[in-house]
Amino acid sequence: MEANMNLLHDLGVRTTHWLQQHFQGSQDLFLFISYAADLRNAFFVLFPIWFHFSEAVGIRLIWVAVIGDWLNLVFKWILFGERPYWWVHDTDYYNNTSAPEIQQFPLTCETGPGSPSGHAMGAAGVYYVMVVALLSAAGGKKQSRTFGYWVLWMVLWTGFWAVQVCVCLSRVFIAAHFPHQVIAGVFSGMAVAKTFQHVRCIYHASLHRYTGITLFLFSFTIGFYLLLRVLGVDLLWTLEKAQRWCSHPEWVHIDTTPFASLLRNLGILFGLGLAVNSHMYKKSCQGKQGQQLPFRLGCVTASLLILHIFDAFKPPSHMQLLFYALSFCKSAAVPLATVSLIPYCLSHLMATQDKKAA
Repeated sequence: MEANMNLLHDLGVRTTHWLQQHFQGSQDLFLFISYAADLRNAFFVLFPIWFHFSEAVGIRLIWVAVIGDWLNLVFKWILFGERPYWWVHDTDYYNNTSAPEIQQFPLTCETGPGSPSGHAMGAAGVYYVMVVALLSAAGGKKQSRTFGYWVLWMVLWTGFWAVQVCVCLSRVFIAAHFPHQVIAGVFSGMAVAKTFQHVRCIYHASLHRYTGITLFLFSFTIGFYLLLRVLGVDLLWTLEKAQRWCSHPEWVHIDTTPFASLLRNLGILFGLGLAVNSHMYKKSCQGKQGQQLPFRLGCVTASLLILHIFDAFKPPSHMQLLFYALSFCKSAAVPLATVSLIPYCLSHLMATQDKKAA
């Protein structure tokens, strides 16, 4: 088994080496793709747009992203996946030969296990939700689908797979993942998104249900971590490897650790539960103004602007517990602002202006 994995890892390292040799001039593009595929952009950019034009799609996007990333964390702890940038230095596979030289970049030195790829899994899940939503809006009943619909179907799915290929190549190019890890991530993300097409309870979930699911996900993760610690398995074994083999220590960031992503995602989910069950949301988005296009456009514009400013706040990383707590609160504030606070303020502002005009 180990010999087979070494062969697979060696093939992956040589693929990374080949990409870096032949596409050196495209490194900025690959870095941008890796940055764009981060789930943070799904929360801070895609969610505000989708929610204010189709609430159901916005809610499904959050659930797919959060549950998909939670499953990704569990899979990583079970599979113990290596990452190319440390495996090539840490392995004894190249004892008798020279190891291929691979470069590292500012986005290379992630600290969690590598399999499956979180970027590939997140991008596949999020983009699958968006493609299905667009096709559902354009298609109507199967019997009435026109030639134009099938052209759109081909364009959107071609675009979907083009995005997935770009994300996979980007993660392999920067030596963050092996090819088999990004492929596993893509199909895992699609499976999560496909599953949530048939889960209807998320659209009318109460705050009690959101709270219960958030606590369950947190408790399961902590319990699983402690159980394996008792059994002598160190689930943070990758942090030492990242700190040891990353060529620039400043590229190792605490926000790439497993618990950082866990609390960030749980904050998003809990914040969404607070938001969609709040008085402000019911008075604004579910009122008469919520159906008006100028109001929706205003919500999208204000949300994108305010969340962009908000994203600039970085919790202090020198104290881990404080960092995790502030990350949870910051994430919870994203859907709260997008779904309830901004629409509520905007509806009051528009109502005041209407009264003055009258």
